[in-house]
Amino acid sequence: MASNPGGRCCTIGVKHEGQAKGSVKTIGEISTYFAYPEDRQTANAILILPDVIGHEFINAQLIADQFAANGYFVVMPDLFEGDAIPLNRPEGFDIMHWLTKGGINGQGHGKDRVDPIVAAVLAEMRDNLGVKKIGSVGYCFGAKYVARFLAKGKGIDVGAMAHPSFVEADEIKGMTGPILIAAAETDAIFPAEKRRETEDLLKEMSIPYQMSLYSSVSHGFAVRADMSDKTVKFAKEAVFLQQVQWFDEFVKGKRDSAA
Repeated sequence: MASNPGGRCCTIGVKHEGQAKGSVKTIGEISTYFAYPEDRQTANAILILPDVIGHEFINAQLIADQFAANGYFVVMPDLFEGDAIPLNRPEGFDIMHWLTKGGINGQGHGKDRVDPIVAAVLAEMRDNLGVKKIGSVGYCFGAKYVARFLAKGKGIDVGAMAHPSFVEADEIKGMTGPILIAAAETDAIFPAEKRRETEDLLKEMSIPYQMSLYSSVSHGFAVRADMSDKTVKFAKEAVFLQQVQWFDEFVKGKRDSAA
């Protein structure tokens, strides 16, 4: 694996203050958060694949709104069929049981459940919402599906990840578009050996890539940061600015995102 399975650090953090500007609608039966740029144009889009706290988490919605303020049409679907994990579950919460046995009729939240959701949303974006180019950012759980759909012909053109979890080495090797990775210094899910394994894989590939390591932060910081801590706040904001620059270059820019 290029990152380890999730743990308690995937479910804890700080809820941010703010009022979401977008709206929740549906794509088929998939609850989805939409945020539009000021000009309402949809050609350049960002698909946010959220962490296990889900698409209704205010922190994630505020990030979507920030991307929209930077000129992107933003789509963020419910990957968990109404079974997202509430923030700051107690110590004994078993995330692996939720992953394998949660959700509709105990079918869990594995690839067989999540892949069709992402595929349906991507198809809607391209076929009916006027999207020409899609960048996608995945946080923690969502990073796995950035990798899976950054493969040739799967629908994502440009990818970004922050503190990834559950990502398989073969999923990294299958990517065919630019990828940006933000990593935390303290992260049992994406520790130094997994970062180095990922780097070794990327060095053998022919896609643009960048990996940034942020000191004094832990897993989840790009979404669930303690904004009262100046160091953590800086790292969270730096990740976002880096993602905007990445998408500006490869989604909006003149460079071809293909390898």
